[in-house]
Amino acid sequence: MSFRIPSVKSKASFDAPFEVNKGEYEVTNPMVTGAVSKNSHFSHAIENSEQSFHQNQLRREMVMLRNVQGLHAPMRLAMELKAAERVGRHPFMPSSGLMRDVLLGRDEEIGFEDVLNCSEFKEEMGQPHAIVEKKLGFF
Repeated sequence: MSFRIPSVKSKASFDAPFEVNKGEYEVTNPMVTGAVSKNSHFSHAIENSEQSFHQNQLRREMVMLRNVQGLHAPMRLAMELKAAERVGRHPFMPSSGLMRDVLLGRDEEIGFEDVLNCSEFKEEMGQPHAIVEKKLGFF
């Protein structure tokens, strides 16, 4: 029995076959191949699933809303989400995404992004005046 819900199976995150140039002792030579990048490693299926969990959940909820309440419900929710994303803030201030979390019902759950992604611990800090001038096109 199909409810026309899209598949949530993870897909491979790489396009081409991965070849490693092994040197002496079956270890890559960083002087030849360069430093190891994060994208060169295969990711686990669970990691892919976790990265796309919220997107898959939103897609599933939109399909269920359309089947139960009609086309107007997912369109209205999509418009509210779009309006919540367009709320103006200064370019140098991080957005908390609170309105989006409230609309999606994620304001009552605690996840990794709440604990490990605090804006006060960011390593990048720009100069507010320079960022605003760049945004306004003065440079």
